[in-house]
Amino acid sequence: MQRQIAIEMRNITKSFGDKKANENVNLQVYAGEVHALLGENGAGKTTLMNMLSGIYTPDEGEIYINGEKVVFHSPADSIKLGIGMIHQHFKLIDVMTAKENVIIGQKTSFFTKGKALSQEIKTLSDKYGLDIDPDKKVYEMSVGEKQTLEIIKVLYRGAKILILDEPTAVLTPQEIQKLFKVINNMKAQGCAIVIITHKLNEVMEISDRVTVLRKGQSVETVITKESSIPSLIESMVGKKMNLAITREKVQKGLPILKLDGVTVKNADGKEMLSNASFDLSRYEILGVAGVANSGQKELCEVIAGLVKADKGRIYFEDENIVGKTPRDIIKLGIRMGFIPEDRLGMGLVGGMDIVHNIVLKDYQNQPGILLRRGPCIEKAKKIVDALDILTPSINTPVKKLSGGNIQKVLLGREIDSAPKVLITAYPVRGLDIGASHKIYDLLNEQKKAGVGVLFVGEDLDVLMELCDRIMVLCHGEITGIVDPEKVTKEDIGLLMTGQKIGEEAAV
Repeated sequence: MQRQIAIEMRNITKSFGDKKANENVNLQVYAGEVHALLGENGAGKTTLMNMLSGIYTPDEGEIYINGEKVVFHSPADSIKLGIGMIHQHFKLIDVMTAKENVIIGQKTSFFTKGKALSQEIKTLSDKYGLDIDPDKKVYEMSVGEKQTLEIIKVLYRGAKILILDEPTAVLTPQEIQKLFKVINNMKAQGCAIVIITHKLNEVMEISDRVTVLRKGQSVETVITKESSIPSLIESMVGKKMNLAITREKVQKGLPILKLDGVTVKNADGKEMLSNASFDLSRYEILGVAGVANSGQKELCEVIAGLVKADKGRIYFEDENIVGKTPRDIIKLGIRMGFIPEDRLGMGLVGGMDIVHNIVLKDYQNQPGILLRRGPCIEKAKKIVDALDILTPSINTPVKKLSGGNIQKVLLGREIDSAPKVLITAYPVRGLDIGASHKIYDLLNEQKKAGVGVLFVGEDLDVLMELCDRIMVLCHGEITGIVDPEKVTKEDIGLLMTGQKIGEEAAV
């Protein structure tokens, strides 16, 4: 029996100015199939799916849905044909209930639905194995519940083709397994599901076939069970790579940074970080895990002096630095490298070139009133060479670089300042596989040099392979500090939701 082709994209080409995001891409997805779309950052995955969901229109090529040629002029055209895209960043209104979010934008007013709408949602949930309270407000939901609601939204609109963009990026291991059950239920109901992801272990677990994109072109489509992670990586990057992450065995030094009961509140008085107490030692990488908005940002910023602690003390080499500005901290001879989550908003000035972004870091340390650009030019050249930064020149404004290269500039500048503590928030977000492993190597080098590294990450596999200890945050509280060699990902997942694990794992 011949399988029905739900999606066929033939020779799709899309350019933005002089850059071709997709070039002659071909993709076929069957009904009742989970199809993974793989590729390095910038390979054209999201652009391709944005054309399937009506956000972009191809410059060349044809799209067929269930055998019929289609042309999308807007997302509404795509929705009418049963295509739903679930973006990595949820598009929900926090103050509304689940059912209000489902119905908003529909022609039928939610004022006339009431109990009938709740029943429709419950029936839909039962069909696909979803679990949602129609009357629950979005701001009361966990990340997993919000994602479930996004799935219900597109299913309610009649979607039989679903596109999931990095669906597991912010989920705990337990929530990931729940999502996979839902995906398999949708597959059994005949849905065609496309997953954009970079987590190869999950690709091997959930997908039936994989299409690999490289530099905007479709390289190959393979049956997942007939493939392997090394072969997929080789297809993605065009060469064989050793992707083992090393945890350097180094004797841990004395504590260099200590937090004692640190609390940070937002403008409304809500505690974003609550009574945080821990230490970070020399020759150590301390990982920080947690679902999004669990206090990671506030933790990094309070240590770096960018926000004020409402309570508690922070000791850097036995000196309390609470209340001091970043400039005060530098004057004290306390050198901390800080790589914020918001690269251009806080880390770099987009309109400035690499040289002048280094000048920003160095000018306070230069003697006299005149700035010497020469040393900064040499540093810029060294950083570009060491990190393989792709830039027309060191005088190119950083906002014109790709996200991955912007991140390399920032990390290179901070490491070059020879910090004693290096605070890194999602340092490999936006980087390709090779660049990510270069960053892990650099962090290990810092560790071996006696630096204390605070590594805020979202990939539990990386955290467990790289870090000496892992600290878990949930709703701004530290729920545990564990030895990654003594726990499982599921254990860390429990801590991420505020639950307890065995005492023997704590360190």
